[in-house]
Amino acid sequence: MGSDPKIEKLHQMREQARLGGGQARIDRQHERGKLTARERIEKLLDPGSFRELDMFVTHRATGFGVEKQKYLGDSVVTGWGRINGRLVYVFSQDFTVFGGSLSEAHAEKVCKIMDLAMKNGAPVIGLNDSGGARIQEGVASLAGYAYIFLRNVLASGVIPQISVILGPCAGGAVYSPAMTDFTIMTKGTSHMFITGPEVIKAVTHEEVTFEELGGAMAHASKSGVAHFAAENEEHSLAMVRQLLSYIPQNNTEDPPFVPTADPEDRMDAELATIVPDSPTRAYDMKAVIRHVVDDGQFMEVHEHWAQNIIVGFARMGGFAVGIVAQQPLVLAGVLDIEASRKAARFVRFCDAFNIPIITFVDVPGFLPGVEQEHGGIILNGAKLLYAYCEATVPKITIITRKAYGGAYDVMSSKHIRGDISYAWPTAEIAVMGPDGAVNIVFRKEIAAAADPAAEKARLVEEYRERFANPYIAAARGYIDDVIEPQETRPRIIEALKMLQNKRDSNPPKKHGNIPL
Repeated sequence: MGSDPKIEKLHQMREQARLGGGQARIDRQHERGKLTARERIEKLLDPGSFRELDMFVTHRATGFGVEKQKYLGDSVVTGWGRINGRLVYVFSQDFTVFGGSLSEAHAEKVCKIMDLAMKNGAPVIGLNDSGGARIQEGVASLAGYAYIFLRNVLASGVIPQISVILGPCAGGAVYSPAMTDFTIMTKGTSHMFITGPEVIKAVTHEEVTFEELGGAMAHASKSGVAHFAAENEEHSLAMVRQLLSYIPQNNTEDPPFVPTADPEDRMDAELATIVPDSPTRAYDMKAVIRHVVDDGQFMEVHEHWAQNIIVGFARMGGFAVGIVAQQPLVLAGVLDIEASRKAARFVRFCDAFNIPIITFVDVPGFLPGVEQEHGGIILNGAKLLYAYCEATVPKITIITRKAYGGAYDVMSSKHIRGDISYAWPTAEIAVMGPDGAVNIVFRKEIAAAADPAAEKARLVEEYRERFANPYIAAARGYIDDVIEPQETRPRIIEALKMLQNKRDSNPPKKHGNIPL
């Protein structure tokens, strides 16, 4: 008995769609060191979980000969699947079809899965590899981008959105990834820019390569556009899976709880020796974090940008947490424009998705200087202050050493609704550092002394003993307890459990006016 010709046709059409722009173009994609759109989805999702939508959609454009070049599925593969058993929606641009360019049909496919993701409360992952708007479709292509942008905004803070840049992403196309929660770029093969090197050379006479202008490390270390720079495509897709393990499906759920064999009451004696005796000596705050979190596992976000502050995800007693911490190894951990922006955005993400925030504080203040003032340190510092004030998730603060001036207030202090504040005995909480304070308060006495240097040293030590310690703040209840460093892990986990049912809210309003 022969096979049903209608079923045969279905199989043929499916196979045709899976080939995208054809085997020759697939081969060229591989020669560039890049996977195809479908290969990427297979590596990203749990095996066998992908269900494709709109496989038979084609573009509708006419003119310039494009009506003779129609490919099933057009230039994007869309559908849903599972990551670690949890539902996700995904679109993967197909560079083998019209260079992955965005047509009206392409945009409609992307919008369909974004709408489904919103209705069903699940993350959206975009795998970007596109030459930009399809020129032959004119304004219809531009309208397609705008429809996607609108959905990015409406989904923001409702469902997680992750962009993975695996090839070119230029012109208007860059705004969609910029509005998602996290952007992952692949070294060597991905590029993002508004205008390319040739246009820049023509307009400004600057000569720059694609990699220098918009490569993964350029955006990971200089602009802050990229949150992660992956070594290759497999690494970038693995990062998505790891990132989602810390994040809830939507803003109404809590993050996944993952039991750990790391004892909740583990005391780590090495913490007692990490902070140097000298207040001017640096130490690595990442070492503090690794000693405290479950199994020493910390997924750092924006590792290469604004390195004077650290942000990222970890677990404490199985609970997913967001961590914000000064890095004394870089600029003494001072807050500047970029650090403030970096931390503010991360705090707001955690707050939107019910992820408790743990803040490790060692901050000498805000970075002084004309460049910082003219660059807007006031506005940018206010962004971080606004983010912490607005956040209603559990907030636990540990002051390890310096907490000076307005930066003390900003870094999740009790005064801006921090829930629990601990200080190590090494903490110094004051309006400013002892050296600066003595110079201002005792300027005349120091100048009149027989040995000004010795007198200043004496006054600095007296100031540190009387004012720059955690006990004055603790006496007022601004610090809940002064704890030994090795107690940090169990005390944080105890606080997380105590705050598990925390309820806090902001006044009813359309939205606030964060100082952008």
